[in-house]
Amino acid sequence: MSENDNKFSDYITFPRTFDKYKWYKPLIVLVIGAIIYLALQMLLVTICGMVYGFEVISPLIMGGYESLNSEIASYISYLSVVMFIPSIYVASKIVRDRPFSSYSSSRGGWNWKLYFKCLTIPLAIYLIYNILFAIVNGRQGPNTLTLTFFVICLIIVPLQCIAEEYFMRGFVMQTIGSWFKIPVLACVLQAVIFALMHSYSILGVLGVFIDGLILGFFAWKTNGLEPGSAFHSVNNFMSAMIVALGFDVATSTITLTNFVSSMILTFVTAFALYYIGNRQGWFSEKTNECKLI
Repeated sequence: MSENDNKFSDYITFPRTFDKYKWYKPLIVLVIGAIIYLALQMLLVTICGMVYGFEVISPLIMGGYESLNSEIASYISYLSVVMFIPSIYVASKIVRDRPFSSYSSSRGGWNWKLYFKCLTIPLAIYLIYNILFAIVNGRQGPNTLTLTFFVICLIIVPLQCIAEEYFMRGFVMQTIGSWFKIPVLACVLQAVIFALMHSYSILGVLGVFIDGLILGFFAWKTNGLEPGSAFHSVNNFMSAMIVALGFDVATSTITLTNFVSSMILTFVTAFALYYIGNRQGWFSEKTNECKLI
């Protein structure tokens, strides 16, 4: 495997550059990872049930996105996604098809400096948008925000988003890309799978599909997960905060107005992040010294 200082290996087909990688090995990683994930999920439910009571968490687990208006349900939801990372990590170590850092990027691993840089643009835009949203729409429910909830979300929401990127744009998109060697096809197919994993109404699923395309584009064109993870982190964190403050409610049914405003916000943010990141050379730095694993 070789690369020069000015060009990195294509992220989507990156797995093919490793000698031990075979087309069938991701399927083994998927099976082992799924077993580990289910075991971790059972552990999470058991611990939460012991702490909060099974009669409390059972309806929250079985509920739709409306249940995320509950603080406890939010924790369970976020942590259940975070478990993608240890599941994929352990499975990849067992199969030993490629380094776990190759899921992060084809630039040399995960770069925290790049991740934090990429947080700045979405954060500024989302703050402006949500302030205007709150002023225009007013309060939709009670203010349930606590310092504990804010701190916990500040920690686990980014981890949840990074974990989702590792699974969808890392494992799924790279696997498809390694099989067909057509980056556009891999980007579209992972977005379809991403959308089908969300139980929204039709408009909501369409919105998630578009989000998946954009996040896939970021991983493809920046050769790594950090920019998309930063974008994803700001979106989910701000959504959690606006709901906790009572200016919005979590729901599985997306209205046309919400869909249009959400898409405008997404496209404006994506364009600004990609344009500024490119102009500043954020995506062209090697990251060997910043490996996560």
